[in-house]
Amino acid sequence: MATLASTPFSELLAQIAAKTPTPGGGAVACATGSLAAALAGMVVSYSLGKKTLAAHQIDLERASHTLTNARDLFLRFADEDAQAYGVVNGLMKLPETDPRRVAELPSAMAASIQVPLAAMAAASDLLLLLHSLVPITNRQLHSDLGIAVDLTLAAGRASLWNVRVNAGFLSDRAAAERWMGQAGDLLAKSSRTAETAA
Repeated sequence: MATLASTPFSELLAQIAAKTPTPGGGAVACATGSLAAALAGMVVSYSLGKKTLAAHQIDLERASHTLTNARDLFLRFADEDAQAYGVVNGLMKLPETDPRRVAELPSAMAASIQVPLAAMAAASDLLLLLHSLVPITNRQLHSDLGIAVDLTLAAGRASLWNVRVNAGFLSDRAAAERWMGQAGDLLAKSSRTAETAA
């Protein structure tokens, strides 16, 4: 299967619009996070080497490296989300009493929650970085930085949908509540950061 990163953009849009389960919401959420990191990378690129920002060059170089990693991380999460969905979907097609389904579905469902939850954590971390970039980057590109903030928050909020839906399938309601609690905490943190980074 082709990775999200290797798929031409127009082809990706066609695949998302097609009557197929993947790429779906999880991939779109993660692609949004990757776009946000790329856009913030552009802001940093225009800030590197600027005389008025000379005091911040080391921080900007670190930020550039971190943003490249974040961009790649979100793309990897997109592929992992699709894989996790494929495993769950295959197991759910088996009879409820099938030994393989009984043995493997709990861990498969956990993976289908952990991936979007990890994307939410990555979005939260990215927002903190974007917040730190506001005072040390080229002011002429602050609208781009603001768009990156909005996209990152959207990626986190979108990933919450997959956590919520997949947690709803868990028979262990205590575990489901723990997952949802973690997701809620991450989104609350992200929302607070986004407000102060605007």
